[in-house]
Amino acid sequence: EGRIVTIFRTRLREDVGSEYADLAAQMAELACRQPGYVDHKTFTAEDGERVTVVTFAARASHDGWAGHPAHVRAQAAGRDRLYAAYTIQVAR
Repeated sequence: EGRIVTIFRTRLREDVGSEYADLAAQMAELACRQPGYVDHKTFTAEDGERVTVVTFAARASHDGWAGHPAHVRAQAAGRDRLYAAYTIQVAR
């Protein structure tokens, strides 16, 4: 099998306020406690695009995080209120 890497590219809406930072901190803390979590890093480009790279040890641990109820709620908040645009790429 092998490690699974998710590349998450986002652009925040201009009116987001502190909701994003609070939610991102909660999700980072929760992700670190998930079985198979390896690491994650977030980078912000000069034009405001954010890129987060998340690594899990195996597909099963990645899928467990993807389906975690709190993470699913955060994903919905991102789609509904926080992101002007986003893309997700998953690779082995």
